[in-house]
Amino acid sequence: MARAHGARAQMALAFESVYGNAPASGYRTVPFGSTTLGSEQPLIASELLGQGRDPLAPIKDAVTADGDVVVPIDVENFGLWLKAAFGQPTTTGTTPKTHTFQSGNWTLPSMAIETAMPEVPRYTMYTGCVCDQLSWQMARSGLLTATARLVAQGESVAAASRVGPRSRCRGR
Repeated sequence: MARAHGARAQMALAFESVYGNAPASGYRTVPFGSTTLGSEQPLIASELLGQGRDPLAPIKDAVTADGDVVVPIDVENFGLWLKAAFGQPTTTGTTPKTHTFQSGNWTLPSMAIETAMPEVPRYTMYTGCVCDQLSWQMARSGLLTATARLVAQGESVAAASRVGPRSRCRGR
């Protein structure tokens, strides 16, 4: 399966009000370095005996939708990934504002994420995306990026975008 990469790849996300239901609007185009987000349904080899010499056909395992998204740590968009990992922040102050994220929430917000490859055309919508892990490394030089490990409820593919007009994330 093709993965979105290159100058024309796009990613848009919106937080869901109901888990697993993609919102009709409110999507933001976000930058990303790479993604392995996708679904698969592996086959399990049959271990049953007593059916002759030939092995039985493999059976289908559960469908899983998950993967990593490498994102830049920037002022404009990284707050979205922090919200996905920790939940809604507590915001204080007027200018400048202070956003405080609290670890240990029982529930985390879910997102709908669409990866787009307009030239193919292939638009893949992942619903019920929850951040399983958010990690980054600090270095003296190079780009500062983070890896968000996501687990999704499902994946659907279409030939046209389903997110409507996209907006760039500018502030909170």
